[in-house]
Amino acid sequence: MHEPSETPFHSLPTASGGIARAAFAQALERLDVAPLLKRAGLTIEQVQDPDARIGVRNQIRFLDIVAHDLSDEFLGFRLAQSFELRKLGLLYYVLASSDTLGEALLRAARYCTIHNEGVTVTYRQAKDISMTCKYVGVARSADRHQIEFFITALVRLCRQLSGRHLTPSWIKLMHRRSEVPSEFRTFFGCPIEFGSDIDEVAYPGAAARLPIVSADPHLNSLLVQYCDEALASRKVKSSAWRLSVENAIAPLLPHGRARIAEISHRLGISPRTLERRLATEGMTFSRVLDELRLDLAKRYLRDRGLPISEIAWLLGYREASAFNHAFKRWTGRTPKQADSEPAMAALPFASFGTHQP
Repeated sequence: MHEPSETPFHSLPTASGGIARAAFAQALERLDVAPLLKRAGLTIEQVQDPDARIGVRNQIRFLDIVAHDLSDEFLGFRLAQSFELRKLGLLYYVLASSDTLGEALLRAARYCTIHNEGVTVTYRQAKDISMTCKYVGVARSADRHQIEFFITALVRLCRQLSGRHLTPSWIKLMHRRSEVPSEFRTFFGCPIEFGSDIDEVAYPGAAARLPIVSADPHLNSLLVQYCDEALASRKVKSSAWRLSVENAIAPLLPHGRARIAEISHRLGISPRTLERRLATEGMTFSRVLDELRLDLAKRYLRDRGLPISEIAWLLGYREASAFNHAFKRWTGRTPKQADSEPAMAALPFASFGTHQP
């Protein structure tokens, strides 16, 4: 069996922080941002310094906090529509100087980790061309706003670089929404699937041959060299087995397949080896599963459009009663009681243990 791919970056992935700074600027107009930053583990000095890198987990947390306090369920999507794409710096200009859209997207996949070490992108070209995101060293289940920013910015980039109003073939996102917002349908103009097992945006294959309006082969050659050097300078090995397990579990929960045998198979190791490696991080498989379920349950309970029975199914429980029992064991409250409490995000575990859905 093979080892799962290790992220080549820092054990605590960092980002250039452009998304967090955009959220900070918006929050600054209406909110007292100092306590929000503190809750996310950030400082004003970090967000005001354009050269300071920010932890990816902190960025995700800050976006979630700002979205909640601004009552903006689509914060990442909206921020990406007004974001100045040239603020992507070196990454933007290496794409903008490429010859074709396919070449630009291939380079976006190769160099995106310069900007965000917590997300890797795979470019595939066949009948359709696709960009698939995978979270590394960061729990995918914690995020909605960052990934929606990524996808929206990517679609804007494709339109700006090609000089055409390109419509994706499809968009798939792993997090769930009770319905596709009308704003999304209007902006993207394509089928959007939430609750997928993949984060992906795709275009017809012919789009890869579209010329970039600002192509400059001489500049591009120079920028590719700079990007390769920047990529090499950030390479450091990391191993976060808990996060690898969480990211493998999340799409399998609704299908009732989040078992250690299935997860270890997907990670390319034996169940015994997986438990041993989780133990080095002070974890067990059953505890990772419980904590992920509780985190997702709290998020789903904030979505008033989801009944308890559907939340139970999303978490891999065959019966709502099994979910009620587990939730009360974790928190000392029933899901309905927790749903009525404003501080639901802070609910602790009452106990740990193994259980079967």
